Amino acid sequence: MNGPTGGRGELGRRGEAVACDFLRERRYTIVARNFRCRAGEIDLVDTTSLASLTAGNVAATDGLARLIGEREFTILFHEGRKDNIHISIVGQRLILVVIFDERSSLGLVRLRVRKASGSVEKILNDMEEKAQRVGAEGAATPFAEITDEDIDALFSE
Repeated sequence: MNGPTGGRGELGRRGEAVACDFLRERRYTIVARNFRCRAGEIDLVDTTSLASLTAGNVAATDGLARLIGEREFTILFHEGRKDNIHISIVGQRLILVVIFDERSSLGLVRLRVRKASGSVEKILNDMEEKAQRVGAEGAATPFAEITDEDIDALFSE
């Protein structure tokens, strides 16, 4: 039997290193490796791809909603063999993504997302009110000094 220090464990670590190098060569940002929590482990987390694909999914679903006469679909759910993705729009300003497996039920996820969404929406509203008060006092936003050149430099080699 092979333990985590040899055999399959070593093969898994080498495969993860190759995948990480592959993604970095293509300018992906790895924000976590071997992320562990009570629910399990995710080897590589690439938030750029996750965010881009999620935004595309939300945009496509928004188009579908309008096509059939709905204003919007605020919740999206994708069920996989092993993992599931729950996507919700919070306060028309934020996309919340929850990845979960069979150990959590969709009902429990929806209940917790609903509770968290209310809290996050309140925070967003408070931030917007504060920004409007500060803006009314003539203070510039923290992004006012960022130029197109700064953004180009961020993404250039």
